[in-house]
Amino acid sequence: MKYDFDTVIERKGTSCFKYDGLKEVYGRDDLIPLWIADMDFQIAPQIKAAMQERLNHGIFGYNQRLPIYYDTIINWTKKRYGYEPQEDWIMTSPGIMPAINLAVMQLTEPGDSVLIQTPVYQPFFTAATAHNRKLVTNPLLPDNGYYTIDFDDFEKKLKEVKLFILCSPHNPVGRRWNKDELLKIGTLCHQYNVPIISDEIHCDLIYNGAGSLSIASLEGMLDNTIVCFSPAKSFNLAGLATSVIIAKNPDLREPLNTMLENLHIYMGNTFGITALTAAYGDSEDWLEELLIYLQDNRDFLVDYIQSEIPQLKISTPEATYLAWIDFRNLGLNDEELQKFLVEKAGLALEPGIKYGIEGSGFQRLNFGCPRKTLSTALVRLKKAINEL
Repeated sequence: MKYDFDTVIERKGTSCFKYDGLKEVYGRDDLIPLWIADMDFQIAPQIKAAMQERLNHGIFGYNQRLPIYYDTIINWTKKRYGYEPQEDWIMTSPGIMPAINLAVMQLTEPGDSVLIQTPVYQPFFTAATAHNRKLVTNPLLPDNGYYTIDFDDFEKKLKEVKLFILCSPHNPVGRRWNKDELLKIGTLCHQYNVPIISDEIHCDLIYNGAGSLSIASLEGMLDNTIVCFSPAKSFNLAGLATSVIIAKNPDLREPLNTMLENLHIYMGNTFGITALTAAYGDSEDWLEELLIYLQDNRDFLVDYIQSEIPQLKISTPEATYLAWIDFRNLGLNDEELQKFLVEKAGLALEPGIKYGIEGSGFQRLNFGCPRKTLSTALVRLKKAINEL
């Protein structure tokens, strides 16, 4: 490989929540952290070089997003996601969750209902409840670890909600929703006049050569959809707080744009703009090698659990660098399971219960790390379970 994903890099002491937050969150700092969704790989050298050049300039005043910024986003979206936004559809946010929260505040009223599909990324819950909206859930249907959408329930719930938050690809269950699923989601939402805000932060991280699939690429879907994506996951740039919002429909776009401007969070930060432009403009080959490495990690993880730790159940993620693992056969409740993983296995995973009641007994594992780290963690896990 041209790029190095095997070197283990010390991250402690760098204000890194994944490592420096262990003591606060898990009570110990000697755990292998496979929890929060950032990767233990250095960024692409093209991004680092662009940031270094910008750093060398030495002046960091207010930002103006130049045409190259928009051109880079448009070209990336056209090539990777299959649709071509116009410049005036594009907005910038410090993150996807701020964008989702703004959509909830601007497109619904207090007391309105917001729909999510559980188990799902925990901040989706508070995006509704923190703003005095009612949370409505459409639980996904598990079939031996492979999740599908309960469309009968989905359609029923659409009749009572004002906004649907889509996670595509889905975190934590690792599904890349297929074309038929996305078309049905979009068609039903249009039928019941429910706008979609689609969190596509993992849209670059698709395995087996399947390629990205945005709901926005399907005919007519952009008219009722706000799409959010970012280089945060795929290029490991979450700390630079730069995300893209695309909204074709002015009835959806203008309320968001107004709030972004009123809150003065539309301008972006110097290094976020620089890094995004270098990621989408110059670093595609790095991403392609990353996908090979992550897919190998994924396959190693699945094979190891199935052959060496058969007490656990795991399905193969189609997307993301997150594995959704079923620990229920161990016979531990959620609190006992968390204590076991921390105290006996020395691991920090994400407790599944955070993602909704459907996640009880599960844990989410981040395999975006050097193989040595992942292997060491799995050996620890096997040993602890065998001693249980």
